[in-house]
Amino acid sequence: MTNTFQINLLKSFLSIGVLFTFGCSNNTTDKEMDKGPVAIKVPKELTMHGDTRIDNYYWLNDRENEEVIAYLNAENDYTKDKLKHTEDFQASLFEEIKGRIKEDDESVPYKSNGYYYYTRFEKGKEYPIYCRKKETLAGKEEVMLDANVLAEGHAYHQIGGLSISPDNKMLAYGVDTVSRRIYTIHFKNLETGETLSETIPNTGGSATWANDNTTLFYAVKDETTLRTSKILKHKLGTSAGTDTEVFSEDDDTYVTFVYKSKSKDYIIIGSYSTLSTEYRFLDANTPDGDFLVFQPRERDLEYSIAHFGDYFYIRTNLDAKNFRLMRTSVNATYKENWEEVIAHRKDVLLEGIEIFKDYLVVDERTDGLTQLRIIRWDDKSEHYLDFGEDTYSAYTSTNPDFDTEILRYGYTSLTTPNSTIDYNMSTRSKKVMKEQEVVGGYNKDDYQSERLWATAKDGTKIPMSVVYKKGIKKDGSNNLLLYGYGSYGNTIDPYFSTVRLSLLDRGFVYVIAHIRGGEYLGRPWYEDGKLLKKKNTFTDFIDCADFLVEEGYTSPDNLYAMGGSAGGLLMGAIINLRPELFNGVVAAVPFVDVVTTMLDESIPLTTGEYDEWGNPNNKEYYEYIKSYSPYDNVEEKEYPNMLVTTGLHDSQVQYWEPAKWVAKLRDKKTGDNTLLLHTNMDAGHGGASGRFERFKEVAMEYAFIFDLAGIKE
Repeated sequence: MTNTFQINLLKSFLSIGVLFTFGCSNNTTDKEMDKGPVAIKVPKELTMHGDTRIDNYYWLNDRENEEVIAYLNAENDYTKDKLKHTEDFQASLFEEIKGRIKEDDESVPYKSNGYYYYTRFEKGKEYPIYCRKKETLAGKEEVMLDANVLAEGHAYHQIGGLSISPDNKMLAYGVDTVSRRIYTIHFKNLETGETLSETIPNTGGSATWANDNTTLFYAVKDETTLRTSKILKHKLGTSAGTDTEVFSEDDDTYVTFVYKSKSKDYIIIGSYSTLSTEYRFLDANTPDGDFLVFQPRERDLEYSIAHFGDYFYIRTNLDAKNFRLMRTSVNATYKENWEEVIAHRKDVLLEGIEIFKDYLVVDERTDGLTQLRIIRWDDKSEHYLDFGEDTYSAYTSTNPDFDTEILRYGYTSLTTPNSTIDYNMSTRSKKVMKEQEVVGGYNKDDYQSERLWATAKDGTKIPMSVVYKKGIKKDGSNNLLLYGYGSYGNTIDPYFSTVRLSLLDRGFVYVIAHIRGGEYLGRPWYEDGKLLKKKNTFTDFIDCADFLVEEGYTSPDNLYAMGGSAGGLLMGAIINLRPELFNGVVAAVPFVDVVTTMLDESIPLTTGEYDEWGNPNNKEYYEYIKSYSPYDNVEEKEYPNMLVTTGLHDSQVQYWEPAKWVAKLRDKKTGDNTLLLHTNMDAGHGGASGRFERFKEVAMEYAFIFDLAGIKE
């Protein structure tokens, strides 16, 4: 009865344009009015395991509801008003950030199947132009797609999954104009320039060509959960409605995908969950044949496959926590036939491989740092590339050919701009094909990077990558931005950022905390920060912050924290645990309503992440998740200054999580610290599309932090 009354009351308020209030009496002070929109409470009981939670803001879970949109717009207006005095600064920051980026830029071309492919940008334009040249870089440029033209009339536009037919005549590509990561596949005849009317809707974005130049395989998305759940086969020239289903992933904790082997010999369907994978393969010359299971799925068995010659090579955690490399005949692929190529090592994480005719390149991570290991097939001789810095990021780049001695890789560090390098594995000579240009000039000798180790409460050493402009004093007076993620085994490697220079040049220290939950120190590092050990992620971040204060890098009055998505969950957890430790926090697209989301199987990603967070249908996991879920642990306390961002069309973390969180924080928090919510009404998880447009939100975030730090320009 109470709920019905309050819902009707809400509707009556809305009918006269009053969705939020600034107080409840005519005596409301200016100070109270300055606290921002106050969402009306409509209590909803959520009961599980005999425990009842009251969610007063559950009603925000409806993007089609005009009252919800009105509330989000009210929060946007409030944020704009509170940051109005920084608008000129935001504009200058945007131009400063944009000004460091070479507008008329071009990627390093790579050769594949007789053509050189590259992407270029033109001055004054937001989107890439996809090009190729036949046989030689001196040849005539062929523009395959100009995304600037395709994006006209769209507030958001994203191209994904470009795929060329084996005869080089047809292009398939995906387009998302909503930012929900639901793509429609289009086709273009590269000989005539004609874009076909034929399309395939509701896909993951990419299509994989069979060798007949006519058959394509693609993944379909579940309309509710957005899980890629089926693989279909399409014949060029036919309606998508007649496409044949070749695989259905019926386990809703898995997602499926399809790709072609580097050898071009096989079409491969993959299925994966957090802790298990399974592959199927089909001769790419017989697309109407039946897929064969490579190795049936097993709980806790992860593997990936690459084909070369008579063998499949398998990176797997079979009896190998940090993974090892195996191989097996293409005719006998079950695990009992696998033979070892590289053994498991407790102190080395095997992250990936790149196969060449004469060489095997192995991506390894040792003591947190990536190593590229080069092994000859014939005599097993090997060597490692020398990168010459204490903290850096290196990775294999685009290497489509087997028969070459050239390995293309990328290299960057906190002080070194990203470089694309061709390495001759025989002569061991390097050729820098391109180094990222910083327009206006950049001298890496003006900056200092280092790696520090904090000690967690349980004695574990937590690594951090640090960068700052030379000349700072470690007297606690420095502003410092501490960034973290710490989930899914994703490692935030140290990398160069022209955007970050806006922080460093204003005296900020920037630190990446390599907390548990990532894989910086191998697979056990991930496992110590998930499920019933998830709180290690949060306490590691706090221990890093405490260390930086104790060592004089900063002080609580000058300390800021930032994280996005699962890193936004991190932000929510640390402000509940230690709000006094930070002067300001930026939480981007934060995953903060963990219990409710993980109990709702209709929400994208939920069922596939039980092995990451735990399934709250199990009481033990329910109680553990509830004990740290930021939304469920908001209390009456003084929280730090906060800016929370989200996207209305976010397919990863639904907009209502940060919206509800901010509403509850606004109701509960004490003190006068700022609390702002900014919703991008045209975008999703990754923010605005376009090369430069997204930096407007970065400029807003930086201006928010600078304003708190007393920096006005």
